[in-house]
Amino acid sequence: MSDALTSNPTPGANAPAPAGARIIAVTSGKGGVGKTFVSANLAAALTRRGLRVLVLDADLGLANLDVVLNLHPKITLHDVFTGKAKLEDAILKAPGGFSVLLAGSGMVEYSRLTPEVRNELMRVIQTLTPHYDVLLLDTGAGISDVVLFSVSLASEVLVVATPEPTSLTDAYAAIKVLAMQQKRQHVRLVVNQAARPGDGRAITSQLQQVLDRFVSTESGRPVRLIHLGDIPADPAVRDAVMRRQLLLSSTPGCPAAMALSQLAGKLQDAVLSPPKR
Repeated sequence: MSDALTSNPTPGANAPAPAGARIIAVTSGKGGVGKTFVSANLAAALTRRGLRVLVLDADLGLANLDVVLNLHPKITLHDVFTGKAKLEDAILKAPGGFSVLLAGSGMVEYSRLTPEVRNELMRVIQTLTPHYDVLLLDTGAGISDVVLFSVSLASEVLVVATPEPTSLTDAYAAIKVLAMQQKRQHVRLVVNQAARPGDGRAITSQLQQVLDRFVSTESGRPVRLIHLGDIPADPAVRDAVMRRQLLLSSTPGCPAAMALSQLAGKLQDAVLSPPKR
């Protein structure tokens, strides 16, 4: 695959992927809700379903995907952006069998969206798409210009939230911006750390009522919030995070791991084409 990665990318912002990857952004209104944990374990679950998956750490200034996966990259996205390394040399194999492209942490130059960051991120993504079935963009939290641009490159958006009021308030704010600025017709919601069965559907319904009242898309219809699923509160999650292990590898039979596997199945059925071989 390394020689193929040197092919010229398709020009144009928000260009649809050529034959290959479906681009899915995993984002959140606030930090600390388990977004990167979901991205990594969802990638592992999709890989188990026979899909070729790459997770790109699009939280360019405060990257921590490497910490979650216990990886120690010698080459990061920063080296690719600055021309110090080739793209294919920065791609690593993660413990779950999927590929990752890691960003450096504490990079002040990536805290805002410069033309250089915009162009390089587009080039990288457009170059990768022919070689995978799924590109998961693990974005930063919130509604900064870097986060919103990363999300704009995806055809599907997963918003991760917890039942806490602050998380839901910020999730609503993020979904509102996506609907109004990016003209999103629908957004998928994953409720992490759900205390009881049915929490996620109730939360989705509550947020949908607020969206119906205050937010409309370009077509005049409210943005549709789709409940993709819940991940229950589970002590095995903290144990896996502290050990820097994938939950699907360390405790595959625990409730949270089983929920993540179900999320992968729903996502594949809803938006992903069969893997191309």
